[in-house]
Amino acid sequence: MTSLVLPAYNPGPIAERTWHAIRQFLAHRPDPWEVLFVCDGCTDGTFERLSQLADEARDSRLRVLSYSPNRGKGFAVRVGLLAARGEYRLFTDVDLAYGFDDVVRVADALRSGAYVAIASREHSESLIQLPPHHVGYAYRRRLQSKVFGKLARTLLPIRQRDTQAGLKGMKAEVVERIVPRLSCDGFGFDCEFLTACARMDVPVTESPVLVRYQDASSTTKAGTTLRMLRELWRVRKTWPKNGPHPQPMLPEFSLEEAGSIDKSREVLSIRAA
Repeated sequence: MTSLVLPAYNPGPIAERTWHAIRQFLAHRPDPWEVLFVCDGCTDGTFERLSQLADEARDSRLRVLSYSPNRGKGFAVRVGLLAARGEYRLFTDVDLAYGFDDVVRVADALRSGAYVAIASREHSESLIQLPPHHVGYAYRRRLQSKVFGKLARTLLPIRQRDTQAGLKGMKAEVVERIVPRLSCDGFGFDCEFLTACARMDVPVTESPVLVRYQDASSTTKAGTTLRMLRELWRVRKTWPKNGPHPQPMLPEFSLEEAGSIDKSREVLSIRAA
């Protein structure tokens, strides 16, 4: 089985659009997949709407997880990866900024033997698709990505030129070995994960993607950049070059004890510690 994790924080109508797109995707897949929506302390009714859709669908391949309060994308991804049941486990953004062709390409890389496969907008075969009036926005995003990537490679033992692309996948054994050791709850999760792979000698394969710029609302703000830089420094201290690797942490939640599972709907609700 291949598992796809979709972290979400107050996504609004996007969640329902993605739900229906996912159902169409699953309907045409000959191989086994499951999809986990992880509501990261949502307060906009997303969990309730997705729960209702799950109740109506009665499809065991679709699972909805929820906890409160909001903890950040990194925490949501960790929850989803650890709750997933697939031999191959991927995560991407709930707005499906990367299409299903890209998702399948990353999954195929794992099936072909890669331990970790990540989307890379800097790959020589990647393409960018955007309307003409978004050219300036795309240029700013690319410049931000290059600057951040350079800083990440300077501070951390990673060589990938695109650390923040929102589509990554790994084998279940990598999840079990690495994810419990990670502690970044925010957007530093990607860099911490790649740092852990480097420190623990887990090879990373980069995959080309088709990047679609449909709106100009997600340019990184100065405050966000500063938070990301602080997280980079924290990762550097947590994973020192010659120091011991972080030990697996005691779980901050229990899927069995902290929540309840409705077997008829495959909806799980947990409370974060």
